Amino acid sequence: MKGYAYSQRLLRGQPPSYERLQARFAEDGNQHANPPLALHCGWGRILIGHTYPTPEMLASELLAEKPGERDIALYVAAPHQVLAQAPQGLFLDPSDTLRLWFTDYRQARRGFRGFNVRRAQSAEDWQALNHLYQLRGMLPVDPERLTPKEDGGPEYWLAEDADSGDVIGGMMGLNHRKAFNDPDNGCSLWCLAVSPQCPRPGVGEVLVRHLIEHFMSRGLSYLDLSVLHDNHQAKRLYAKLGFRDLATFTLKRKNGINETLFLGPGPEAELNPYAKIIVDEARRRGIEVQVDDAEAGLFTLNHGGRRIRCRESLSDLTSAVSMTLCQDKLLTHRALRRVGLQLPAQQLAGEPEENADFLAEHGRVVVKPVDGEQGKGVAIDLRTEEDVEAAIKRAQAFDNRVLLESFHEGADLRILVIGYVVVAAAIRRPAEVIGDGRHSIGALIEAQSRRRQAATGGESRIPLDEETHRTLRAAGFDYDSVLPAGQRLAVRRTANLHTGGTLEDVTDILHPVLGEAAVRAARALDIPVVGLDLLVPAADQPEYVFIEANERAGLANHQPQPTAERFIDLLFPLSQPGS
Repeated sequence: MKGYAYSQRLLRGQPPSYERLQARFAEDGNQHANPPLALHCGWGRILIGHTYPTPEMLASELLAEKPGERDIALYVAAPHQVLAQAPQGLFLDPSDTLRLWFTDYRQARRGFRGFNVRRAQSAEDWQALNHLYQLRGMLPVDPERLTPKEDGGPEYWLAEDADSGDVIGGMMGLNHRKAFNDPDNGCSLWCLAVSPQCPRPGVGEVLVRHLIEHFMSRGLSYLDLSVLHDNHQAKRLYAKLGFRDLATFTLKRKNGINETLFLGPGPEAELNPYAKIIVDEARRRGIEVQVDDAEAGLFTLNHGGRRIRCRESLSDLTSAVSMTLCQDKLLTHRALRRVGLQLPAQQLAGEPEENADFLAEHGRVVVKPVDGEQGKGVAIDLRTEEDVEAAIKRAQAFDNRVLLESFHEGADLRILVIGYVVVAAAIRRPAEVIGDGRHSIGALIEAQSRRRQAATGGESRIPLDEETHRTLRAAGFDYDSVLPAGQRLAVRRTANLHTGGTLEDVTDILHPVLGEAAVRAARALDIPVVGLDLLVPAADQPEYVFIEANERAGLANHQPQPTAERFIDLLFPLSQPGS
């Protein structure tokens, strides 16, 4: 298509009007040789802007976007002319387009181990890839809607952990030569995502390099991609690989998915992920949102004459008494014991002799502040009197009252109950690093912590504190040790997300006994929204020991389960779709 070559040359200067561009198409006799092109990617369509003969036609096609999808018009030479056709319905995407000419590409100097890259093929692959995309706030892919590969449609690739088989990354590639006879032999990268829980370094870089080298082997010449203008972490990676800015434009339709892009940052932009997930769901339902204190996660929702204040998932529906029952772990223990739930032995820390007697009775203990959250001041699996006394002093920085509990082996299970119904369940795993045989454990922890912070909006990081150091010492290492390549090492005992822990969704396999116990606990505490922590041998087995209850559970931690939807259902039942 000679018209494409024209548009590429024009991207380097001032684009002409559509009329002048089409006149050039006509000179080559190609005005009607290639119809306007729209490729379906499973989440929406990519419209190749310069294949549309008039701005009216491109605007009309964008406005024909189907509900729940996201169409993108790429390579738009004169965006102002298209926007003029529907200024209330379309907007100029603030993302940047970058290009890598393959003549500028240099292969990696070092390799990354522990995962493989392959095409998505099976139903299980699509399910795993969509789970990843939803974790990253992206639209899932419907493989049944993809433009067929033989018609120039896209290909999806995934990165698979070599040990666990988990999908830890994904992307989409588009061959422009097959799609629209691109004489410049281009291609593009879309939908790059890496799991926020991935402990392996380099997954994003390897995916991008894999696609570059795949298309190079097909004789193509360049790779384009689109990246949000403020995604500085991704831009640093692309600059490292040799990508440069491309002077072209992208248009989208105004819809709920794109709202933050065309409305700009409002007060909710400063909210943490746990508040933002609720605010976003409220806005989708037409509920009025007033951000009262973004830093504290405080906001007020108004709908149909009903007004409810929230701090993340803690709302006016939770009474002060119920909140106290959760915050004070002594009271939590008593309330749950009265309804016959299984609990660890517990007593307040006292004189060293009393603490030593408790340790002697149980062998291994946990120390935690009576009123604490996010794992602060918690020490796990203590076995000596010296460690117990040192942990008590650290815990007293958060509450003068400190608890001793018997230690129990098991996986850390969080069950989220909303409206006395189990909505989500996840196994929480402590932060860990994977050795590469070169970097110290301290350097691995710092790198993993940066990845966790970037993936969670700064909410999760691995602290280099005494608890982390104690965990390393117990395993025979310190911060300066070099971990052998491929060896995994847990660097925390607790599995809190705020200290770098990760989650594995187990909602679909949760044993009924565990679900029933969680609902009984929520009713005993008389709390409508609560996160309950249990130690279990496995999520599909009935044995458990209750640990604690959290009155302000993080709904964002359980995506893609519909936690925000069920929370808003509870607060505003008349706002439910179809009601």
